[in-house]
Amino acid sequence: MVGMALSGCATAARGAPPRDPHTVGALVRVARAFNRDYQENRDGLVYDRWDRASQAIISRRDYVRRHRECPTAPGPATVEGARARAHGYWIVGYEIGGVALTDYWHYQDGRWVFNLARSNPSAVALYRLPFAAYARAVGCQP
Repeated sequence: MVGMALSGCATAARGAPPRDPHTVGALVRVARAFNRDYQENRDGLVYDRWDRASQAIISRRDYVRRHRECPTAPGPATVEGARARAHGYWIVGYEIGGVALTDYWHYQDGRWVFNLARSNPSAVALYRLPFAAYARAVGCQP
């Protein structure tokens, strides 16, 4: 019985994502990797950094499909820093092509996670569309 319990823990631990330090430095490192993954269309890795509320908007499979069939190439992002906000959220400031942008992150279950609705509400509306309407809206011909 103890062996069964231990093997279950090993399986759970193996599948669990690594924990992030709860520090501003760790958040900046995570945000840099997140933006690099987005720029390079490593969409599964991007989705895996979303918080639960964001993942409830669209499935991982559908998100990856949309970005595979309609790739985005926003250009390199320069993460400029992070600062705490109300209700446990942190703002990460970054710049792409001279445009200043803001993402909202928070610490959930030992990891820094991205909140789509706060960061990019227009994307939420797009992801709720059927695929064909999404493709038309973003100017994609799959």
